[in-house]
Amino acid sequence: MYSLTLLITMGLSAPVAGVNDAPFYADKLDLMFYLDASGERQPVESPEDWDIRRHHIRANFQKVAGPVPSRDNLVPLDIQIEDEQEFPNYVRKKITFAVESWDRLPAYLLIPKNIEGRVPAALCLHPTADIGKDVVAGLGGRPNRQYAEELAERGVVTLAPDYPGFGEYKDARQRAYARGYSSMTMKGIWNHMRCVDLLLSLPEVDPERIACIGHSLGGHNTLFVGLFDERIRVMVTSCGFTLFAKYMQGDLTGWTHDGYMPAIASEFDKDPAKMPFDFPGILGALAPRTVFISAPVNDDNFEVSGVRDCVAAALPIFRLYDAEDRLIAVYPDAGHDFPDAERMQAYTHIRNNGD
Repeated sequence: MYSLTLLITMGLSAPVAGVNDAPFYADKLDLMFYLDASGERQPVESPEDWDIRRHHIRANFQKVAGPVPSRDNLVPLDIQIEDEQEFPNYVRKKITFAVESWDRLPAYLLIPKNIEGRVPAALCLHPTADIGKDVVAGLGGRPNRQYAEELAERGVVTLAPDYPGFGEYKDARQRAYARGYSSMTMKGIWNHMRCVDLLLSLPEVDPERIACIGHSLGGHNTLFVGLFDERIRVMVTSCGFTLFAKYMQGDLTGWTHDGYMPAIASEFDKDPAKMPFDFPGILGALAPRTVFISAPVNDDNFEVSGVRDCVAAALPIFRLYDAEDRLIAVYPDAGHDFPDAERMQAYTHIRNNGD
């Protein structure tokens, strides 16, 4: 078992003890207090106070998504290259690698050419699309989603995996549930943490400059992996979330199918008021790292006023760390999209490590 000190050094959150004992917070927009062992409200006045509430947020998330698997006895990555193609500015490798003893994850690894020293790296999580990772690698699908390709052209090492049920990973859901996973959200978190392991194994990658970027499905999966993997220093989420009460007017059906978190229906009646976690806490738990949010004002999936609510609730937590400038939200005049200007702005934060 990893010691707490080693986990912190590695940038990983410690396993959450007593998940079922974490208190329920009815008011998820007020992050400036925590509930003590007696259930009494205590003010959050310091990062140390916030660590208590952050611990509760991680625990309550696991009540819905299932427990984070242990990182004891990680299997070797065993990277296998299935195809390799050269482009003017980067090499694209189609790979699989071991995320568990029983599971290999398909992905694209894009390595920029003519780099000197170690460079930033970005885990690139695809949106909902049958072709999965191909979308972000520039191989098809809707425009404005090719961030793995565009970042590689700008000197960033990128890794684009399939999410369970998409691309070349369509049989993953059945296998993962059979192995005891409670949700594909948690299976995604595990896979994406293993993606960070892979990036850190590469000689081209600067271990202090790891980012994660995603649109829609990839947008909230970026926040979810960031919640548990602090090795990720910059998180970019496009059209990735809103306050649960403002998602489809409070109807959480879209979050409950077998690709997400079935417990939202089976245990929490698809009711935002009964949910143990919500996105204000997720954002606050990412402080003081950099979070870049693109939330178009005409997104018909993730309602923009709910995004503003989440950002306003999380901002005081970033202030605790004197990191108010690391929570960045932009609101383009667009629908459910990741427009050019906002993507380019996000790339700047990734390349500059949020500075």
